[in-house]
Amino acid sequence: MTPADLAAVISDGVHKAIQSGRISGEAPREIRVDRPRHRGHGDYSTNVAMRLARSAGLPARAVAEVLAPLVSAADGVAKAEVAGPGFLNITLESAAIGALARDIVLAGAAYGRTERLGGLRLNLEFVSANPTGPVHIGGARWAVVGDVLARLLEATGADVSREYYFNDAGVQIDRFARSLLAAAHGAPAPEDGYSGAYIEEIAAAVLRREPRAAELPESEALTVFRTEGTALMFDEIKTSLVAFGTRFDVYFNEKDLHDRGDLDAALARLREGGHVFEDDGAVWLRTTDFGDDKDRVLVKGDGSWTYFTADCAYYLNKRSRGFERVVIMLGADHAGYVGRMRAMAACFGDAPDTHLEILIGQLVNLVRDGEPVRMSKRAGTVLTLDDLVEAVGVDAARYALARAGVDATIDLDIDVLTRQSNDNPVYYVQYAHTRLCAVQRRAEAAGIGKGAPQDFDPSLLSHAREVDLLGVLAEFPQVVAAAATLREPHRVAHYLEQLAGTYHRFYDACRVLPRDGEDPDDRTRARLWLTDACRVVLGNGLRLLGVSAPDRM
Repeated sequence: MTPADLAAVISDGVHKAIQSGRISGEAPREIRVDRPRHRGHGDYSTNVAMRLARSAGLPARAVAEVLAPLVSAADGVAKAEVAGPGFLNITLESAAIGALARDIVLAGAAYGRTERLGGLRLNLEFVSANPTGPVHIGGARWAVVGDVLARLLEATGADVSREYYFNDAGVQIDRFARSLLAAAHGAPAPEDGYSGAYIEEIAAAVLRREPRAAELPESEALTVFRTEGTALMFDEIKTSLVAFGTRFDVYFNEKDLHDRGDLDAALARLREGGHVFEDDGAVWLRTTDFGDDKDRVLVKGDGSWTYFTADCAYYLNKRSRGFERVVIMLGADHAGYVGRMRAMAACFGDAPDTHLEILIGQLVNLVRDGEPVRMSKRAGTVLTLDDLVEAVGVDAARYALARAGVDATIDLDIDVLTRQSNDNPVYYVQYAHTRLCAVQRRAEAAGIGKGAPQDFDPSLLSHAREVDLLGVLAEFPQVVAAAATLREPHRVAHYLEQLAGTYHRFYDACRVLPRDGEDPDDRTRARLWLTDACRVVLGNGLRLLGVSAPDRM
């Protein structure tokens, strides 16, 4: 029985109590079920009586005393006891606890998936680095967190579109083109340009495509280097992201917004709403009406668009494509964008809390021998995604970036992440998976199978370590749902480490396979179901993180 199953049992008891008139009020839409810290307090605990007390007009303990016998009478529940100010401590029958092992194995890859966010159409934009250089290490963090969050949202029932905003218009692209042209002439980069070995490589690649590009008049040469250079750079960015296990459904070009007249359409829409005014020769959006710290310029005095106008047009484009919620993941240097973006959504008539969500991530540092690693082989002073993968590998990099909350700056220690020991968190979790696979291989080599599902006796999984392991396995669907709804992918990594540790303690205390000369029995087979269930959940969790689940290491 999972916490979700037990929540349904409790909900049924609440509805019976209300229908019978023993308590009044309205049943909560969601019932929280937690595992007590102390085993003596039962397998699970709920505070539902406290939540009902006010509407029922009764003390919480009195409500709990009404619910206790109704919950106790349910199949799989051994007893429900009132504790403290009104908690219900619930103990399950051993068979109800153990049956979860079989349920997990039979569910396979589907275990952990729910429909908590079913019906939600969501656009998730992340990375969106300008095509003026390789993805830097901060972008690598979003490449993981965004990808994992998309996987979690889909596992919770949402319809997710992963989107990369390709900034192929504006001043930065002009600087990039001038830098490439300078490299093609063997000259140093402009003062405000880009430098690094990658600039020389891209410039050389442009010349292989267009051998006479550097000899053209400057304006024509810049057009060639802008067009070809950004295409080559973006191809390289895509290649790096794919190798990192990060995929996108849509690559959206900023230039298309300009070419189609989307900025004019967005401005017209904002005018219709009465939020646009003119001052000092410029066109402004009155975002202060919706909490921004100052109004924002849409059209400069020289008639050129601002970046913010493109942001407005892009948001409107996403909403016109039918996305109910637009989620944008930005780096720490963009924290100031939150207020203006929320105000912009309100100017379009949207509810920012409903239709727009902006996540801000902090910086990433790479450390070796206790000292920051600052220099990139290709990109000068900017460390790149490829540098990170070269240093620690894809699995270690993804896991390390996913296991930290995005609101915290993290130091990735190369020495730890390349170490094959329990100090390395990804190794610790992957090793648990390989250990489980090894048990399966030894069982098969000895001719020992789990047996048919109908022959599995769940009541035999009653050892304290077995019950602990089953309890952790039961939490996986809730962890996935919480990680998705709270936008906290690190919850999955922390859960997997907890599960790995719980499994290791079980393995040390409970012999799974018989010793030489001993025959397997029903307990052997029950424990094989349990180890297989643990393998399934570790594998499912690692796949949500985009990390491999090896069967050998």
